[in-house]
Amino acid sequence: MIDHITVAVSDLQKSKLFYEKAFVALGYSLSFGKEDVFWAFDVNDGLFEIMQSNSEAPLTRIHVAFRAKSKAEVDGFYQAALDAGARDNGPPGPRPAYAENYYACFVLDPDGYNIEAMINEALEAS
Repeated sequence: MIDHITVAVSDLQKSKLFYEKAFVALGYSLSFGKEDVFWAFDVNDGLFEIMQSNSEAPLTRIHVAFRAKSKAEVDGFYQAALDAGARDNGPPGPRPAYAENYYACFVLDPDGYNIEAMINEALEAS
């Protein structure tokens, strides 16, 4: 399952206003974010995020995070992706800056896109 997708935008404020209005028809709403950096919209069981394209965040123009069922799956994805030719963009490990129980890895696919496998155990427990 996809947990979240992040796309880089040229004008964060303009895109935020656009998605706030357009997502009303789908029942989606703004969830959280940080002014001048990114905004996340709750889209049912996942997040759609927009990020200022000149942000210093370690993301690429498109970022996809796949939700794993365990830390072992995150670890397995990381190794399988490297074996398949991906480049390391962050080894498996805790990411407390994201959330207390967030564990993830990051790889760059053949086109250089940032692909993540993650688990947020707090979400899995609820």
